[in-house]
Amino acid sequence: MNVVIAGAGEVGTHLAKMLSREQHDIVIMDENDEKLAFAQSGFDVLPVVGNPTSPNDLEAARVRTADLFVSVTPEETTNITACMLASNLGAQKTFARINNYEYLLPKNKELFEKIGVSSMIYPEMLAAKEIVSSVKRPWTRQYWELFGGGLILLGVKVRENAPVAGKPLFELLANNKKRYHIVAIKRENEMIIPRGQDCVMPDDLVFISTTREYEEDVRIFTGKHGPEIKNIFIMGGSRIAYRTSQYLPSNIQIKIIEHNREKSVQLAESLPDNVLIINGDARDTDLLIQEGIRQTQAFIALTDDSSANILACMAAKRFGVYKTIAQIENIDYIPLAAKMDIGSVINKKLIAASHIYQFLLDADVSNIKCLAIANANVAELIAHDKSYITRKAVKDLDLPHDMTLGGLIRDDHPMMVEGDTQIRPNDRVMVFCLESAMTKLKKYFN
Repeated sequence: MNVVIAGAGEVGTHLAKMLSREQHDIVIMDENDEKLAFAQSGFDVLPVVGNPTSPNDLEAARVRTADLFVSVTPEETTNITACMLASNLGAQKTFARINNYEYLLPKNKELFEKIGVSSMIYPEMLAAKEIVSSVKRPWTRQYWELFGGGLILLGVKVRENAPVAGKPLFELLANNKKRYHIVAIKRENEMIIPRGQDCVMPDDLVFISTTREYEEDVRIFTGKHGPEIKNIFIMGGSRIAYRTSQYLPSNIQIKIIEHNREKSVQLAESLPDNVLIINGDARDTDLLIQEGIRQTQAFIALTDDSSANILACMAAKRFGVYKTIAQIENIDYIPLAAKMDIGSVINKKLIAASHIYQFLLDADVSNIKCLAIANANVAELIAHDKSYITRKAVKDLDLPHDMTLGGLIRDDHPMMVEGDTQIRPNDRVMVFCLESAMTKLKKYFN
């Protein structure tokens, strides 16, 4: 597949690196040649210096033969214009990063398709939805619904007093009556796809697949308690903060602290009554105490400064806040945040890249989630009549050590996958895999 990516920011470069493992022909273009330097570091990517709104530069980037053109520059108008031009020059499909939720409304879909924009992504909206899911289950580090909620994947930090700590998996899962399945363990900087003899240790981040019915069993199993979230502080009045405030239940009291007075007024005029806008500096501990940080159950740091967000979450924890969430846009800071135990991490660039990436796999993929703190991916795939995955029981498939099957949906019924499970045609399967295994999915599911 020929793919042209416009914009060598973190979304574009991360997407290009993911695709370079898939043997696609990748061209990435940007006006700043310094941003294209990564392409010389062992990645099979062709860098092109150029403006994506210039027909001549698009021609130079081989857009006429592109199966997919992706524009993910920071400027929405640039992305829309680039997709229109690319479509008219011959690109089969186009994908634009946008900042305006209105563009995604069903009534506008046909309009954008007519002008040459096949698909759009609004990263801030996706990030806000992940934050809301995390707040609703504060005892989790990460929470995802798969197959429309048929299966759940939870990331949970294990403490010393947890029932799960120090015991081998075969013992832990012997009596769980197929209610949940431990698919991965992150231990310091190592990601482990566990086998029966592996043990869960204190401070491990454990990823567990289950169903809604057994979420509470997983909470007890991992030794967590989950206080009801009644009060939330949000640091920074960004677009993500705005969307998060809209999506959270109306019975939760939200305080957004924004240092810019003009933006504070705009937020106050447009957000619902359960949201209070405070014009001030969220790094001011006296202000936090005055506004009731000690009575707050969740603190969400959403400024553009990753280091400030990390420090703010650490400060909130010292005030006794149970749940902290930090937006970390500098990908290099994510391992540091995990090591400092600040709570959940949101990176809208990785979210955007994983959503675009799912369109490019040859296997039938309905969704891919990129785990920001785990260097791993979760994919929803469909097994077919001739898929290799259906030929034998799971224990006899010789799955690689960087891949595991967490659960499946069969005839609308969710179930956990175990060694003796036989995958059938039309089963929708949850696959948890390290980044090194993404290219292997086709072998098992095509």
